[in-house]
Amino acid sequence: MSSTTAIMMPNNRGHLIGKITEEPIKTFDVEGEKFYEGKIEVQRLSETVDILPFTISEKLVTAYQLKLDKGNTLSLGGELRSYNRLVNGKSKLILSFFVKEILSKNDLKEDNSNNLKLVGYICKEPNYRVTPFNREICDILVAVNRPFFNKSDYIPCIVWGRNAYYVRNLKVGTKIKIEGRIQSRIYRKEIDEGIFEERTAYEVSGQKIKVEEKENESGNSNELGA
Repeated sequence: MSSTTAIMMPNNRGHLIGKITEEPIKTFDVEGEKFYEGKIEVQRLSETVDILPFTISEKLVTAYQLKLDKGNTLSLGGELRSYNRLVNGKSKLILSFFVKEILSKNDLKEDNSNNLKLVGYICKEPNYRVTPFNREICDILVAVNRPFFNKSDYIPCIVWGRNAYYVRNLKVGTKIKIEGRIQSRIYRKEIDEGIFEERTAYEVSGQKIKVEEKENESGNSNELGA
């Protein structure tokens, strides 16, 4: 097993290629190690772009002699993580791409600039619906355990069409594998009567999904590690 394979967590791994849209700033430190947070613009196959948050260690920036200037292109390997942050006095689930390695131009192709693979457990009843244009959609929340840590990342995912129909009746605790891309989505939320605020949501748009093992008979998950 190569050193890269040993470092990357097999149940949560992905890569992004894009341009920095906001110069990362130092926001927090863990046991003396400082971390930057910034945003990267990743092009879709269409003309649409996703503006995605990322977190990177100062040690990694120094080791690779990275220039985190606005407009610079980065090829990032890592995993999608979640954590809770107090926003206006309320706890909010925050998603960020946690960078674990810098990839060379030969490692990735520009036409595959946004890819994520997850293996985890459904931890909330799937939300299935059909749009006015007769498109099937299903939202699922997946808990992905971090090996070597007593913690899970909670990743919102969305699937379409036959995949949505496939997952709509899956029970809480079902182990699944999802492959797709990380996307940003702007929506309007009513914060007071007649007053709306524009917000951005981050989620995984799943293109491939597979049940990894049989559902528990009780429908409950005892393996979330939360």
